[in-house]
Amino acid sequence: MDKNLRIGIAVLALVGFGALIYSSNSKQARQIAASATQAPATQASAVGRAIVEVKVPEFEGKAVLGQLAYVAKCASCHGENAVGQVGVAPPLVHKIYEPSHHGDMAFVMAAKNGVRSHHWTFGNMPPVDGITDAEVGTIIAYVRTLQRANGIY
Repeated sequence: MDKNLRIGIAVLALVGFGALIYSSNSKQARQIAASATQAPATQASAVGRAIVEVKVPEFEGKAVLGQLAYVAKCASCHGENAVGQVGVAPPLVHKIYEPSHHGDMAFVMAAKNGVRSHHWTFGNMPPVDGITDAEVGTIIAYVRTLQRANGIY
């Protein structure tokens, strides 16, 4: 068999394998998101309940201020201690929001500009009215502290 043909077949096989893995991971993420965001039709009372359970650490420094800002600006949708709410908004203490996937700037942009729904099926997040850069900075410190306490780095 010609060397170029073998290389071409190998490249196609790798691309196909990569597409299969990507498709599988995307499907799994959509299934997790769908199950977490939709209350069963028979349990309408589940709407608003926590999506995840979290360990709540002692907060220090900037995270203490962040907890106050979070309660004032974010908790009505994302739930107490960022656990999310069934049918309302996703948990921020979740692998999807780990720093390597959603860096701090993603939180800044979401708070300031809103964000299009892309991991969850809750719909788009509107901008947070009247939030300051300083508040967002403290909220990030608070959320990252919660994430670390729950094994999300």
